[in-house]
Amino acid sequence: MSPADQLTVARAASVPLVVLLYAWPFPNHDYWATAVFCVAMATDWFDGRLARRHGRTSPLGSLLDPIADKVLVLAVLVMLVGEGVAPAWMVAAIVLREVLVSGLRQAAIERGVVLAARDLGKLKTWAQAIAAALGGFAAAGAWGEPVAWWSLLVAVVLTWVSGLDYARSAPALLRGERRSPRSEAELRETGSVSR
Repeated sequence: MSPADQLTVARAASVPLVVLLYAWPFPNHDYWATAVFCVAMATDWFDGRLARRHGRTSPLGSLLDPIADKVLVLAVLVMLVGEGVAPAWMVAAIVLREVLVSGLRQAAIERGVVLAARDLGKLKTWAQAIAAALGGFAAAGAWGEPVAWWSLLVAVVLTWVSGLDYARSAPALLRGERRSPRSEAELRETGSVSR
């Protein structure tokens, strides 16, 4: 397993720890949970950098990387609903978009099309992560809940704009056409995966 894959696996493995730290009401638990979340999300940047530096990505990393990101961020957002910091409707809107785009990606894969990561998809991932971190620190009392609310609203808007960007390609995919053909080999070289 490559160092990049090890970081991705570590990020995925951090999810139960982060959830436990949010759920376990010891002093400053929200600070600890959010700090672990921030460190785990930072590994996303490092594993991508390592994969590009060594010029290779693995099937495991390509599969697990976007899943680890989504599960980690969504787990924190759900915990913040329980903390009373994140409005449930915003988190539900984000989860709905993730499910719909995952379905679109599956339909594309069944037709032999790999959806490359788009800049908006990468931007929304980081907007969600930043909103989750700001919300975590708001739950800890570092600042007021309006900071969390507004940052999450920005994440919701970017999430849906990104989802609509993917949805524009749906009619062509369902007809079996390739709108912007890129081979899997090219995607592996660049480390691009759909988010």
